[in-house]
Amino acid sequence: MTETLPDRTVDADGYRRALAVHAAGVVVITAQSGGIPVGLTATSFSSVSLDPPLVSFYVDRRSTTWPWLRSADHFAVNVLASDQAEVAARFASKGIDRFAEPTRWRPGPLGAPLLQDVSAHLICLPHETSDVGDHVLVVGLVAEAYVHGTGRPLLYHQGRFGRFIAHS
Repeated sequence: MTETLPDRTVDADGYRRALAVHAAGVVVITAQSGGIPVGLTATSFSSVSLDPPLVSFYVDRRSTTWPWLRSADHFAVNVLASDQAEVAARFASKGIDRFAEPTRWRPGPLGAPLLQDVSAHLICLPHETSDVGDHVLVVGLVAEAYVHGTGRPLLYHQGRFGRFIAHS
């Protein structure tokens, strides 16, 4: 006898509660589009492939930042350090200039904004996008990578930003 999937799926609140127990690393994706710096916080970042070097993240299709990111010829992944919760919160906020003070950044080698004091920067070329549910999967080809520190990462867990503490 073959088992089948249930006719229904978990409700949105139950799904959110279950995923909240999974800790995720935090990055800020930045780009320059039409001469304007744009960026957003992502907790869905992951490596995809070593050869070729590919990374991915998901963005909500309703994001007002996504059309600007989509039109950019490259983007930067800013891997946040454990003391950058305010940066993550700022780039997750709506209706503000995310690049205004106190955000510290500089243009990268290809023009995408690079946030200062992050653990690493990955400069990526758009490789592929795909609509998946209510999000867009964005895959980038890593053209350049810079590691600035190997300290503790910023994590997102149960709706809050926090720090990783290694077992002794």
